Amino acid sequence: MNLTIWGAARQVTGSMHLLELDNYKILIDCGLDYEKETFQQENQYFPFFPSDIDVVILTHAHIDHSGNLPTLVRMGFRGQILCTPPTADLTELLLMDSVNIFLGKQNKRSKGKRGHSGPPPLYLHKHVMDTMERFVTISFDREFRINEEVSLLFVPVGHLLGAAAVVLRIMDKGKEKKIAFTGDIGRKNYPVLVDPQTLPAVDYLVSESTYGGRLHSREMTIEQKLVETINETCIKFPGRLIIPAFSIGRTQALVYSLNKIFSEGLLPAVKIFVDSPLAGLATEVYRKHHHLLNADSQEFYRKKGDEFEFEELSYVQDKRESVSISNYHEPCIIISSAGMLEGGRIQDHLFYNIQNYYCTILFIGYCAKGTLGNRLLRGDPIVRLRNRDLMVFATIKQTDLLSGHGDHDDLLNNIKNQDVRQLKRVFLVHGEEKSLKSLADAITENGYRVTIPEKGEVFEL
Repeated sequence: MNLTIWGAARQVTGSMHLLELDNYKILIDCGLDYEKETFQQENQYFPFFPSDIDVVILTHAHIDHSGNLPTLVRMGFRGQILCTPPTADLTELLLMDSVNIFLGKQNKRSKGKRGHSGPPPLYLHKHVMDTMERFVTISFDREFRINEEVSLLFVPVGHLLGAAAVVLRIMDKGKEKKIAFTGDIGRKNYPVLVDPQTLPAVDYLVSESTYGGRLHSREMTIEQKLVETINETCIKFPGRLIIPAFSIGRTQALVYSLNKIFSEGLLPAVKIFVDSPLAGLATEVYRKHHHLLNADSQEFYRKKGDEFEFEELSYVQDKRESVSISNYHEPCIIISSAGMLEGGRIQDHLFYNIQNYYCTILFIGYCAKGTLGNRLLRGDPIVRLRNRDLMVFATIKQTDLLSGHGDHDDLLNNIKNQDVRQLKRVFLVHGEEKSLKSLADAITENGYRVTIPEKGEVFEL
């Protein structure tokens, strides 16, 4: 049995791992790689024949894990894609949105270069629909036999609705071997989501390392941070609070936290706009799979009703309604995508408010280098929006209290739950060099063997 790390090797995006048995090939995740300038070339070709893959197992819906599935199907993959039910629903939304982003960029290039639109999109809506026909959903904690030699178990890991660690039990030449792929590990006590579940004992573990070497803030809860920020921005002064948030996952956690604040009377009423059509669709998926939300959310629902709907909250649907928010002159909170400020309706709200002394922009997630969000966080006094240079007079703040990733201690504890005598090797992926090394050092200190694979490196298990 051979393991090849084809994606998220010594970087964060593009998760893709190939497990090869005798006459059977399993691909775990098939994400888009965003970390190379040659985006198109990195993602349109595979280092194997897609038609040779027998089955794909998807850990969760985020685009750096699912985003290249339509390319795989377009280029000849004809097997099943196995995942949990919420992951299938959220993946469809994200893949369709991905096509819209591709087409939007192509249209922008076409207008800017005298009709030259550049390379075609990686895939179109038709390819997404073809891909969704290959999905087969499996519930959590229910062993599923893929074939006579391979059994699959999905273990809840928090992070995003439907996200799972993949545990495979394999008969290889008459010997049973167990290997687990963490996908992305969440954190405990996260709004709406269940805590990560302890993995069963395995022989090999492929683990993410996003927050290796970093710890989350613990000085206050997300509700306390929001009360503090809203009070300073919208209560003491007649200002507006803009929160850039990813439409799927982060927005639902934020809305639920705000619902708790206002339902408990911790603040006077403030109007809240969720300006993201995709967030509205994702919220319906959360309602559909409500039984998978955490105990705190379930209890809130029993006592007070829908976690994602309350009097102060409005979901903005069309562009005209979005534009009209700029004419709303009372204090308000605007939640809009994208989280790093690269495209989406959030740029409209920034354009009208970046020079507003009474505006606060609160970042609740990571902003990659080169993004508008990163430029604001590093303190750039002038930013460019709509081909205009604008002075930054708004207050810029950030919190990691809504990060969906477990931190260094969470990742290390997940590994320490494994029997050091049974676990033969840990493979670290999905992290920057500094994070990988910090986590690897800590794992080694605890007596485990650890490897940081290069892209394309093959391991005989």
